[in-house]
Amino acid sequence: MLQFQDIQQAAARLQGQVLDTPCVESRTLSHITGADVFLKFENLQFTASFKERGACNKLAELTAGGSRPGVIAMSAGNHAQGVAYHAERLGLRAVIVMPRFTPGVKVSRTRGFGAEVVLHGDTLEAARAHALELAKNQGLTFVHPYDDLAVMAGQGTLGLEMLRDQPDLDILVVPVGGGGLISGIATAAKAIKPGIEVIGVQVQRFPAMFNLIKDEEHEQGVSTIAEGIAVGAPGALCVEVIRERVDELLLVDEGDIEQAIVMLLEIEKTLVEGAGAAALAALLKYRPRFAGKKVGMVLSGGNIDPLLLASIIGRGMVRSGRLARIVVSARDIPGMLARITALVADAGANIDEVHHQRAFTALSAQSVEIEMVLQTRGHEHVTEIIALLREQGWEVHLVQ
Repeated sequence: MLQFQDIQQAAARLQGQVLDTPCVESRTLSHITGADVFLKFENLQFTASFKERGACNKLAELTAGGSRPGVIAMSAGNHAQGVAYHAERLGLRAVIVMPRFTPGVKVSRTRGFGAEVVLHGDTLEAARAHALELAKNQGLTFVHPYDDLAVMAGQGTLGLEMLRDQPDLDILVVPVGGGGLISGIATAAKAIKPGIEVIGVQVQRFPAMFNLIKDEEHEQGVSTIAEGIAVGAPGALCVEVIRERVDELLLVDEGDIEQAIVMLLEIEKTLVEGAGAAALAALLKYRPRFAGKKVGMVLSGGNIDPLLLASIIGRGMVRSGRLARIVVSARDIPGMLARITALVADAGANIDEVHHQRAFTALSAQSVEIEMVLQTRGHEHVTEIIALLREQGWEVHLVQ
């Protein structure tokens, strides 16, 4: 089993090779959640993910005797970039097998580090099988993204840094996919501060570790915006550590993660991917569990596809009421649209879209439905706008 000494040795190897990222308080998130929230900004690593730590430690071990083996890895993106970057730095050949659904930003960045990228399969398991076959055929050393003691030890250096910078933390909240990150952090944290709680977070659609540890049978989904923790088969070495050193596992859904991404972008001005937002999603969903505690959260990565981010931001604006769609039913006469839009403008809202619907409606032939997408200040503002329109005698309803 992974030991504290392994993590201490990893920290020595990583010194000067990866960024010692800040772990600082978020006053606004603390106010919102009722906990004292401290954020560990692993999205600031050169490859924008904590995965650099484990990859660097593993490759440093492989090259310690002066050998230069070619390496191969399977990954949905962040481990791929970590292996590719440090392999290039150490002069190693790197082949990365990625599932076909991997966001383009991660594929292009991995290739940018000089790695040979092979897109294969629709799951990490399929990519892993192909990577092992290539490793055997081409004499490459397989670097597992989580089920490897050297990788786990590298990730565990996060726990050393968090408790060095914030020794009074009561709880550490960590995203969980295959289990390498939380295994390393829990090992370090429990050795330094035995009374600290370590809590893992999985996405509802990929609850493999949760099911295994809790002996439950939540159904696994097909896809998630938290693709970095979309793992169907947890690491065997990780499970052993988690059973002994992790206090609790929690599940969050897609909406929780979307909300957390938008909040971190808006409040902290920091960009995280779905997996990187999982810890905050848990704090928001289970607020009483963390209230009054000093909580350290790992923002594990920031590699998110721009189109997905745009969609999440838009959906977040709808959820907060700052983007609203209303339908006004009115007489179809000249000047009616101008009257309605003028009233909306006077109410302080901006019109994003407007659509006159005459044919596809159950209204009389002399009436029209005017659908508008509005930029507003929030739910209360939307309610005010609807009330003003209804005062003029128009039928108005909000489209959810």
